[in-house]
Amino acid sequence: MGWKLKTVQTILSIVAFYITSAVGEDEEPRSECADFNSTTWLEYRQQGSKLQLQYLLLTRKNTDCASLFSQESLSNNTSYFNSSQPTKIIVHGYRALGSKPSWVKQLAQALLRVQDANVVVVDWVYGASLAYNMVVENYKEVAIQISVLINQLQNHGCKLESFHFIGVSLGAHVSGFVGTLFNGKIGRITGLDPAGPMFKRADTFDRLDPSDALFVEAIHTDSDYFGISIPVGHADFFLNGGMDQAGCSRSRFSSMYRYVICDHMRALHVYISALNGTCPLTGIPCSSYEDFLKGRCLGCPGRCPRIGLLENSGLTVFPLPQLKKLFLLTTSAPPFCAHHILVQLEVFLLDKSAEVQVILRTGGHPETEQRLRLQTDGTMYRRVIAHPGPLCEIDSIQLKNTGAHFYRQGDIHVVSVCISEFPSVGEVEPLCVKKIDVRRGSPWNHDFVQLCENY
Repeated sequence: MGWKLKTVQTILSIVAFYITSAVGEDEEPRSECADFNSTTWLEYRQQGSKLQLQYLLLTRKNTDCASLFSQESLSNNTSYFNSSQPTKIIVHGYRALGSKPSWVKQLAQALLRVQDANVVVVDWVYGASLAYNMVVENYKEVAIQISVLINQLQNHGCKLESFHFIGVSLGAHVSGFVGTLFNGKIGRITGLDPAGPMFKRADTFDRLDPSDALFVEAIHTDSDYFGISIPVGHADFFLNGGMDQAGCSRSRFSSMYRYVICDHMRALHVYISALNGTCPLTGIPCSSYEDFLKGRCLGCPGRCPRIGLLENSGLTVFPLPQLKKLFLLTTSAPPFCAHHILVQLEVFLLDKSAEVQVILRTGGHPETEQRLRLQTDGTMYRRVIAHPGPLCEIDSIQLKNTGAHFYRQGDIHVVSVCISEFPSVGEVEPLCVKKIDVRRGSPWNHDFVQLCENY
């Protein structure tokens, strides 16, 4: 740890040299709104590795019109910044084409609807464009420049624990290094699918990790390509296992956006949806996604962590766990919330293998189906599925014997089929039906009569 401390001290010793580059020159309130820089290949060749950071400020007083923000505007009282309020700092990631991120205003406004705060957007498009390996080489310098701003804000009364960094992709590691420079005393860091390329095997000093802030969380949606596959915080939400997201097409004929970055950007859109508060997005702790899907992890010792702005994501244990994997299922479109329904099927021993299709129907929603493969050496089968409605709204269940081949079981004698929701609210009994014969070619159906008022 000694070498790490010396490295941090060395970096902090050169922070003063960046003050002039970290602030702007013209920060008087303007009639026009401030916007991101953008770059082209020619401009990139001309400006080289020059970072040219600028900061945009949004508050509840100017939610639709960002203003440029710097030390001068703060000192001259020409800024909407309020040092007595918490500060959210948004850090974008790699910008391959040098264009501004289109989602920034949407994220900032979602944050401001939930909390009266200062939202500072870091614009480092000039340093984040075109050659990814060069951008990675420069990300620590971006963090150093941001740390200058944090030092200045501390001089104006801001406390380190009041800062909440929200980093998207590579921006998550920029945020993590800012936290390292302040010895982990930053209040909170949220990593939205932290970048994986060139970081998956990196030392914790070089990437986001739990020591970077008092609380570190991450949402993983593309861990098999552009996102990192390992947990990096106190709470790591792996949506749909952290890889393939519902609604993101795998077809080569789909749009370039959907094929390349749909999974990667899903973390951002889910986070915005969670901030809008339409429905809870709750993670279930489990050792693996497969164990989660098999119904081996159904709840939490206390309150289950939730995506959003709850303190420590709702974790109440102390000390905070580290590198905790949390799993949840989502739907393909906003608000992305799905109800976790555990299907538990018990059958008599089979002579041949079989396959059962379970279909759940809720009025006004698309039906949900799941296929269960039954073997001759087991009688109990469990599977977690994502359903758009709660347990109390499920109208009917259908079982189909889909074994169409001659070597499959003809009739399936079911001891019971039960469905339950987790994490449940109160003492809710599973819905069960017993003694069923499912014949090939003759689906079995059962209608439920229930009232959500009693749920």
